Amino acid sequence: MSEEILVNVMPPETRVAVVENGAVQEVIIERTDHCGLVGNIYQGCICRVLPGMQAAFVDIGFERAAFLHTSDIVDAEGAPRSEHIHEVVSEGDEIMVQVVKDPLGTKGARLTTNISIPSRYLVFMPTVGTTGISQRIEDEEERKRLRDILQGRVASGPRKGGFIARTAAEGVTEEALSRDMDFLVKLWQGIEERYRSCTDIGQVHDDLPLVLRALRDLVGPEVERVRIDSRSTVERARTFAAKYIPDIAVPIEHYRGERPLFDLYGVEDEIQKALQRKVQLKSGGYLILDQTEAMTTVDVNTGAFVGHRTLEETIFKTNLEAAQAICRQLRLRNLGGIIIIDFIDMCDEEHKRQVLRALEKCLAKDHAKTHITEVSALGLVEMTRKRTRESLGHILCEPCTCCGGRGTLKTAETTCYEIFREILRQTRQFEVETLLVLASQEVIDRLLDEESGYLAELQAFTGKPVRLQVEALYTQEQYDVVLI
Repeated sequence: MSEEILVNVMPPETRVAVVENGAVQEVIIERTDHCGLVGNIYQGCICRVLPGMQAAFVDIGFERAAFLHTSDIVDAEGAPRSEHIHEVVSEGDEIMVQVVKDPLGTKGARLTTNISIPSRYLVFMPTVGTTGISQRIEDEEERKRLRDILQGRVASGPRKGGFIARTAAEGVTEEALSRDMDFLVKLWQGIEERYRSCTDIGQVHDDLPLVLRALRDLVGPEVERVRIDSRSTVERARTFAAKYIPDIAVPIEHYRGERPLFDLYGVEDEIQKALQRKVQLKSGGYLILDQTEAMTTVDVNTGAFVGHRTLEETIFKTNLEAAQAICRQLRLRNLGGIIIIDFIDMCDEEHKRQVLRALEKCLAKDHAKTHITEVSALGLVEMTRKRTRESLGHILCEPCTCCGGRGTLKTAETTCYEIFREILRQTRQFEVETLLVLASQEVIDRLLDEESGYLAELQAFTGKPVRLQVEALYTQEQYDVVLI
């Protein structure tokens, strides 16, 4: 498996794409006007305590107050303070908090007091004195080696705090890990000093910009190169890599081609496809993805794929292909929260097991934390994917002004019948001479054609003439009945 990381930089927007074996797996977008907040540390002020929700709203300097649940408030030992929010904080209290989830939709940012500061190999937790190892490091000897190094440092260190070894720490020398530890401790000391000197709410520490975060978090042994289309960004990335991740063996290249970098790798096309509901599978089957406020649903269909042997075999092959495609779409679209997958019903228990294992294997490559349940009695697979930032669709799109985000419009026929009812309502309530109907071209055309007989009957019934006028800016649902 080979990966490349592509970076497209413009003054108002930076985009990072992860390409694996020629296929786009992930796209991350950060805009200058609304950068992500995850990882940033703030001095906040408790502006409202909600005992009924065991939570508090915290003012960290933004238009919308951020949300802090009592389970995210830890004591000096890193343990939850209390189950009762009113015993922990009061309105007006100043508090150091870190953003763990960006504002999503109408919700404010999600906060924690359990601060964590990541580097290339480690995560430093100032409020916790324990150590941990990434679950993705499976070799027991390596896990023991890393644990011994971290525990030795925690036991001998002059300051309290714990470390978690990230996946990138696998096989790294003790010297490199010690450098990372020293860097993180010094960084935390600087954050504490800035917090103590703060006189008002606001930002105390911000995480790295997107390009440098990509170098820190996404570059691993499987990455062959990083290509960036901005000269100044390349220089900045190289300087950062030389200073903070000197052992990185991945070349950071400046892309000078005339053809846009994302066009060269087909990233632009994949972004456009990722905004569609329907995803076509190579076999002829397809997926339908619907993102709602509560959850994301994925429906698998055989479509044009008829198979070559039995129906069960056809369904099994479609579901296997769909499992891989679903994992890729979740990463590409950055879909999080609750996800319900409706695979095509399978009778063979072994087939069900293999499809589930295929799904788990593909999700193992995902940087976001996921959890999958077994196939339910209704044949559904329920899973969760950790959501820390807006999905690709929410970043790039807004609700349709015509349909209000429903995804459908009333038919011209429906609007015509609503107009008929409105005409009856107006003539019964008011004394009028003539009525003027303003509507879209499609609606007026239908009133003059298919509905002309009903319109003539209505005029005869009310005894009032009805004039029709096209309004070019009206949608198919909009209309006005004017008394003249």
